[in-house]
Amino acid sequence: MPRTDCEGFHRRNFLQLGSAGLLGLSLPGFLAAQASAKEKGTDNPKAKAKSVILVWLAGGPATIDMWDNKPDAPEGIRGEFKSIATSAPGIQFAETLPKMAKVADKVSVVRSLYHTIPSHAPATIFMTTGNKPTAALQYPALGSVAARMLKTETGIPPYVSFIDLRGGLAGGAGYLGTGYNAFTVEGNANGRDKGDKADKGAAFRLRGITLPNGFSLADLDKRDQLLRTFDDGFRAIDQNNDLVDGLDTFHKQALEILRSEKTRRAFNLNEEKQSLRDSYGTGIGPAALAARRLVEAGVRFVTLGFGSWDTHQKTFDAHKTRLVPNLDSALSALIADLADRGMLDDTIVMCAGEFGRTPKVNKNGGRDHWARSMACVLAGGGLKRGYAHGATDASGMAPAIDPVTPDDVASTIFHQLGVHPQTELQTPTGRPIQLFREGRVVEKLIA
Repeated sequence: MPRTDCEGFHRRNFLQLGSAGLLGLSLPGFLAAQASAKEKGTDNPKAKAKSVILVWLAGGPATIDMWDNKPDAPEGIRGEFKSIATSAPGIQFAETLPKMAKVADKVSVVRSLYHTIPSHAPATIFMTTGNKPTAALQYPALGSVAARMLKTETGIPPYVSFIDLRGGLAGGAGYLGTGYNAFTVEGNANGRDKGDKADKGAAFRLRGITLPNGFSLADLDKRDQLLRTFDDGFRAIDQNNDLVDGLDTFHKQALEILRSEKTRRAFNLNEEKQSLRDSYGTGIGPAALAARRLVEAGVRFVTLGFGSWDTHQKTFDAHKTRLVPNLDSALSALIADLADRGMLDDTIVMCAGEFGRTPKVNKNGGRDHWARSMACVLAGGGLKRGYAHGATDASGMAPAIDPVTPDDVASTIFHQLGVHPQTELQTPTGRPIQLFREGRVVEKLIA
């Protein structure tokens, strides 16, 4: 398999539960006990958002060459790209982002984001969980927290992911229990252009949530009834029912999804006009369009993205020819599409990677790992529009104004979802855990 970053990470397949084959199902991960987590005594803010779409740029994008250009910095720092005006007065992007420049009046750019972990795996965990990684506890991904804290309509998966973050090391349910893991999507899942079939969305489906050929829903119901008979027998002799209860919850949800027309239709991109599908582009574009359709169907959290942003060599060529044009089309189309449908008001879009890149260009024409300064894009869900939050110093080395950390971003997003960032949950062993240990809501980002 090809490397996806400089630390030699390779994508791994999720584990599959063989016993679920009785139903023709193959669910991602081992379906362990669902946590009996309970909220503890915090007053939740009024929800301004319903759903989140996370556009993940795996490998660490050089945001200094995207959202936070330094045209006046010395040679060797400022890079090759000119800055262009955007639809947001006073905000400029790199010239490689002309389509995002047109929708800049609908987004916030956080230019003062930073942390202190310049290694792919732990940085990914920090950014996607809102908690600094620790060997003592596995924190849940933001999507798993959303699945736990937000109600979802029957037959709709609460958390869907088009990518396998760090081979499952990130993006999982952590202490919440695997009942809150993502339902993963098979198909054009990593933003690589796989040709016309993938671009039309024909290959999209939830991994394992399909019926075998010639197997009807009536057959499924009969086998489900048989399984319940076995489960009742096991439950009668099991003194600790956590595993059975957790399996039952995820199993029931899988059956509901199988029976749901809304979920199946969400992946049928052929229902959209060709002109709209074209605006999303190829590569990550079909996944971005599917993400919008999933949120429209009631999914609470969708993660999508693509890799190859680990540009230690020829970073400007990679940005200009491979990476940024794909992102520019998909992200701008997603934001514009949500806005046109009136969905941007209650859908948050976040675009980020695990860290930024060094301000100084290395001898290979690339930029190396740099966590002390980075930028991310946020849109919708009651957040400000046409706004640049914070700033880095003249050379892009570190935040100079209004520094923000990954747990601050996570806290702000869940505040907008109507969940207090200091809400306490419990692990299956009864240990109380605060959602985001050190995060604070960034009030300046809120409209």
